Amino acid sequence: MTGSANATRVLVLNSGSSSVKYQLLDMENGARLAVGLVERIGEETSRVVHTPLTGDAGKRERTGPIPDHAAALKAVAGELAHDGLGLDSPELAAIGHRVVHGGLRFSAPTVVTGEVLAEIERLVPVAPLHNPANITGIRTAQALRPDLPQVAVFDTAFHTTMPEYAARYAIDVETADAYRIRRYGFHGTSHAYVSRRAAELLGREPEEVNVIVLHLGNGASASAVRGGRCVDTSMGLTPLEGLVMGTRSGDIDPAVTFHLKRVAGMSEDDVDVLLNKRSGLVGLCGDNDMREIRRRIEEGDESALLAFEVYIHRLKKYIGAYYAVLGRVDAVVFTAGVGENSAPVREAAVAGLEELGLVVDADLNAVRSDEPRLVSPDYARVAVAVVPTDEELEIARQTFALVGAGPQGRDRAARTGNA
Repeated sequence: MTGSANATRVLVLNSGSSSVKYQLLDMENGARLAVGLVERIGEETSRVVHTPLTGDAGKRERTGPIPDHAAALKAVAGELAHDGLGLDSPELAAIGHRVVHGGLRFSAPTVVTGEVLAEIERLVPVAPLHNPANITGIRTAQALRPDLPQVAVFDTAFHTTMPEYAARYAIDVETADAYRIRRYGFHGTSHAYVSRRAAELLGREPEEVNVIVLHLGNGASASAVRGGRCVDTSMGLTPLEGLVMGTRSGDIDPAVTFHLKRVAGMSEDDVDVLLNKRSGLVGLCGDNDMREIRRRIEEGDESALLAFEVYIHRLKKYIGAYYAVLGRVDAVVFTAGVGENSAPVREAAVAGLEELGLVVDADLNAVRSDEPRLVSPDYARVAVAVVPTDEELEIARQTFALVGAGPQGRDRAARTGNA
């Protein structure tokens, strides 16, 4: 692994099945230098959107066929080079990759070696929609910069601190172990970042506080974090379990799947599509945009109201459950698209929980801001907070902390090729 002793930049890549999101950050000060997206990879209408955040240049967009991820990464490299931020820069310390599933082996950011990549591939059966795309992004980046450290940061890593009694499902142990069936949890990068930032907002160390983090986007998850360590989370073997989401059902009686196969004649793929893409808010009312659902409620739409009530009911159940798990709660923290921007969701989620010390201040809750903030009154026994998530910054931070700059960082990276 080579690179300048003064290298402080990290390129963060989030490779999806048909898209690549990216950000270039300078870890000397946490500044973003560029952000962008390549979408509809493999189509004639592929689109590249690139925004340099230094100098006077504005956002650039172009469309045209991008056949595969290799071409997509070359497009990213070209856009960065146009702004003097190319992948050949000696200031680039590493490339950090979001990898959705790390199983039990990877509990920390990990420099990618052949062995590490093989293990990520072995986990494809438990993350068939995500890990293959993550692997493609890593291999493509390796081909472009074979001398540069490639670091995998796992969505599941933060949740590996769960005690065994929280991670285990109550099924036959031999079967569970043979097929890696257990609670893994996801959105871990977000939960790690937000729980730490929540402690800072309270003026305390992460080791001193217990928080419930509610990551509410199109995908949604909750976590119980005691002293900076996850002790429970709502997503399980896959991201389907837990809260009501945009298109996913969340918790459901497993026998529903058997019933649909026997009575409705649905195949495994049919049930998979139903629960992952045609359920949740969109299944209940036809919309998965909370802003549109709230607009429809204000117009008297009963199906939108029911969808909202189902969503909030599930959310309250998890708040109460994780309150019991933690015993003492210092803050309930909302994050991600819905959590950060929907005041009605925050208000409804804690309504009626005053006996637990939870209440929001209507004026504070109505304020829109990109900064971490409290939305509970001073007298509240438990803080209610909004902390905007920043998964890219967290990936860059973890990547740079592992690789660092200069020979010491490279030696540390070489020693941590596995977790």
